[in-house]
Amino acid sequence: MQAQQRQLLAKLKTLSSARAREVEDFIDFLEQQDRDKQLRRDYAQASESAFGEAWDNDEDAVYDAL
Repeated sequence: MQAQQRQLLAKLKTLSSARAREVEDFIDFLEQQDRDKQLRRDYAQASESAFGEAWDNDEDAVYDAL
């Protein structure tokens, strides 16, 4: 186990059960943020080819320099 993990566990052991639940909720929140960010990246990557077909055309080339 890494030193940082040991330090966190030692601090967690000193918390009341109510505070420990708050910490757990915050960890869940952070994990959800990471999942949401990954999902947005996946959606963007999946749609690149479809948008590329719509955006890569001669009529809209004037906007490429903006």
